[in-house]
Formats: sequence, structure tokens, C-alpha cells
Amino acid sequence: MADKRHMCLRGLIILCALLTGISGVDDNQVFCSSGEDVRLSCNNALSGCTSTTWNYSNHSETVELIAEGIKTDTERHERLSLGSDCSLNIKKVTKEDCGLYTCRQYVNKQQQGTDAHVYLHVLHVSSSSSQSEIRSGGSVTLSCQLYYNYDLFTCDSSVGSEGLELIWVNQAGVNLQTDSRFQISFSSEQCLSSLTTTLLNEDHNREWRCQVKHRNQLKTSATYTVKYQTPTETKTPSPVTISKSPAAPTQPASVDSTLIPVSSSNSEKKSSQTTAAASTKQVSLSVIWIAVAAALAVLITAVILWVIRRKRAGVYSEFTDITTDKSLKISDLKYLEIGISFSFITEIC
Repeated sequence: MADKRHMCLRGLIILCALLTGISGVDDNQVFCSSGEDVRLSCNNALSGCTSTTWNYSNHSETVELIAEGIKTDTERHERLSLGSDCSLNIKKVTKEDCGLYTCRQYVNKQQQGTDAHVYLHVLHVSSSSSQSEIRSGGSVTLSCQLYYNYDLFTCDSSVGSEGLELIWVNQAGVNLQTDSRFQISFSSEQCLSSLTTTLLNEDHNREWRCQVKHRNQLKTSATYTVKYQTPTETKTPSPVTISKSPAAPTQPASVDSTLIPVSSSNSEKKSSQTTAAASTKQVSLSVIWIAVAAALAVLITAVILWVIRRKRAGVYSEFTDITTDKSLKISDLKYLEIGISFSFITEIC
């Protein structure tokens, strides 16, 4: 019995929509992109919102979300909230949230006034390729689909009579349909627009947007950003070669073997430094001794010359005195001169 009443109620809703025309329902149509937050207005709300009830319907399913101002739906509990004007707020909308939302007022268990209907359409963009397959030179197909209430609306009728459009544009807002690089197709049965292209190097971080236009008015859009995976840089260890020549050792593979050539090299370096220092010291000492010996030789020579001059001065003085004696013979003078020289040499030695 309840099912029959429910079917009759839904039939009346559809009939009212058809009689009033789509234009009469237009004010209650809300378009949004998946992942966004949306606000659904309640046009028949009473003050205080304690009498407000929100229901959700899609196909054959009807769920009570808010009952007399209190959240009752456990599945969407965290994403739902009631505004101060009794509007229904939904956070992070998903494509499954599309459908018919009904706001009612109850006072003392009696419905007050008529229902307020809001039709939520959700736009969703996805890629047929996984993230690892997104690379330059590869082909990618993007799908832009508008999810709506199939019971009240069809994409065919909306496209034909209401001017509903799904358009792909680039970051500058230029329609990609005019670019031969992109192949774009549209299915009115699923309200789905597909874009296929071959990725280029310059497409990294590039954005392509799918827009929904209704009666030449932009309603919402969803963006797809091309992201190339950055290859993980791995450091490959360089091959280790061991040289048999001690003159040109290479880096050993193990830590223990590394200590031996390093220690040997340090000891040889210290030994060579010590030998060089000793050699330098010996050379310095030899130079000093040579300089001292030369100085002593010069000094001794000077002293000898000085003594010779002194002796000669004294001897010749005596010789002059003797030679002034006219009583001496020449032969005596010769013997006297020889004797003076001999005695001088003897004293020096």
C-alpha cells in the first residue's frame, strides 16, 4: 500500500513538472561539480527549522535526510548540515548525490503547505588511463558526464529543448572542438562527452575544463590537470676496480681493506717528510760550519798578516840601526840579513 502511494506521489511530481514545463522547474535545478560543496534552498521553510524535513529520491529509492530539523541519515551524516534558513548543505558532493531533494514542513505531525523540490545535477570528469600511464607520447581519453535524475529529465530532451551543452575548453577558455589535435564525441543517451588526444611534453600541468551550459549560461565546470609521473632517481653504485700496482692504488670495496692503503700512504708521506726535514737540517748545519770555518780562516790569516807586519817593522828597525854602523862589512850585512829572516820564520812557526 505504501509503495502504491509512493508511486502515485512520484507520478504527480512528474506530471506537475511536465504541466508547468521545464522553465518552471529551472529555478529549482542546481548544477555542481563533484567534490564541491552545494547549498539547496528550501522555499517553504517556517521559522526555527524545527518543522523542516528533507527527503532524497533517485529512481526507486527515497531516503529521509532531515526530520524536524534533526539529521537522520547515517550514510551522509557527516556531510549534511541545516542552514539557518533551513537550506540543506552538502559537503564534497559525489556523483551519487544527484537526484531529487524535497523540503517539507510538518507542524504537529501535519504537513504544512506544498513541497519544495530541488533537482541536483552533478558533473564529473575522469580519465580512462591510470596515473602511471599518463606520459608524453601516450594517448589519453577524458570523460565528462553529467549525472541527473533520469525519472524527470532525459539528456536528449534537455539538449534539444533546453540548450544543454557539454563543452571542452583549454585554460584560455577556447573551445577544443576547433583544434584538430583533439577528438571529441558526445553521447546524449548518457549525457557524456569524451575527449581523446595524444599527450605532448608541454602538456604537463596543463588544464582542460569541461563546462556545462544551460540556455547559454555557464552552470558549472570540472577541470582535469595533466600530471606526468617524475621518474625516481636511483643512484647506481660505480664498479670497484682493484689495482695490483702499489703506485696507483684504487678505492677498495670493503671498509677493512680501505684502512690499509690509507695508513700506508700516510706513513710513507710522514717518512718522506721526516727524511726531507733531516736532509734540510744537515744541509743547514753544513752551510753553517763552512761559514764558520771560512770566517776563522779569514780571521787567522788577518792575524798572521798583522803579526808579520809587526815583526817586520821591528826587525827592519834593528837592521837599519845596524846598517848605519859603517864599521860593518858588506859580507857581515848579508849574514846578518839571513839570520834575521831565519829567526823571524822560527818565531812564526
